[in-house]
Amino acid sequence: MFSKSCEYGLRAVIFIAQQSHLGHKASLTSISQAVDSPPAFTAKILQQLAKNNLIDSSKGPKGGFFMAPEAMKTLTLEAVVTVLDGDSIYTNCGLGLKQCNDKKPCPLHFKFVAIKEELKAMLQNTTLIMLVNDMNLYRFHLKR
Repeated sequence: MFSKSCEYGLRAVIFIAQQSHLGHKASLTSISQAVDSPPAFTAKILQQLAKNNLIDSSKGPKGGFFMAPEAMKTLTLEAVVTVLDGDSIYTNCGLGLKQCNDKKPCPLHFKFVAIKEELKAMLQNTTLIMLVNDMNLYRFHLKR
């Protein structure tokens, strides 16, 4: 459903939030290893997230990527998806057809409408701090 860059970006943001919650900054190397993403690809994704103020970064020997506690409480997964993939996940045809809408639907159109609405609600209602707290309670992982 998500592009590769969005998948990696979501995992990276969750990892950065987790590290920030522990009081640590995350290096590019640690992020790419934690989410099993190529470093150069990860760098481009992180640059895009930082440019859109979803994550912060600092340079130097004690630098890295991080999130402020308040940002973790308010930043939703929808914001990350929107920056990396736009709204195509909510608007594009589930079968990839160019001409698909209520008037000219594909065979899956109306089934996908409900799925897209549920997905959008989940992304809008899930903050980074919620995921960090869940990761503290359960044994979730970010690698394939």
